Amino acid sequence: MSDNLTAIELDHFYPHPPEKVWRALTTPELMGQWMMAPIGFEPVAGNHFEMKTQPMPGQNFSGEIRGRVLEVIAPELLRITWSDAQMEADSGWIMSWVLRPEGHGTRIIFSHTGFDPDDAVSQRTRSIMSPGWASMHDSLEKVVAAA
Repeated sequence: MSDNLTAIELDHFYPHPPEKVWRALTTPELMGQWMMAPIGFEPVAGNHFEMKTQPMPGQNFSGEIRGRVLEVIAPELLRITWSDAQMEADSGWIMSWVLRPEGHGTRIIFSHTGFDPDDAVSQRTRSIMSPGWASMHDSLEKVVAAA
């Protein structure tokens, strides 16, 4: 993990080929096993989707997420936006998964950008989400292995 105050950055190796990791990363049924089940997700640039999770009133988070796919290069890159669906303004958060073949496996470089370094709530949210994303990527590894 990085000490970058504007992002969460993770580097994770999966002992599986990129195509298998990509499938778990972008197939809605499999996404629901490691992250959250998306509603209306397709790995196509411009696609709008939703997700639901546990609300966090103390963080001003409704638990309802709206997102949009920004960029897809299968099986190399997935970039999406991520905002609280109940807020008028978008959060400015962008999640990126970059997949790189490495030996017989795949390295994912993950980033979640858009945290305001001067905003206490934004920084508290980043500190809460950092271990959450690490845990989800561990879960992704289990989904990939089982798929």
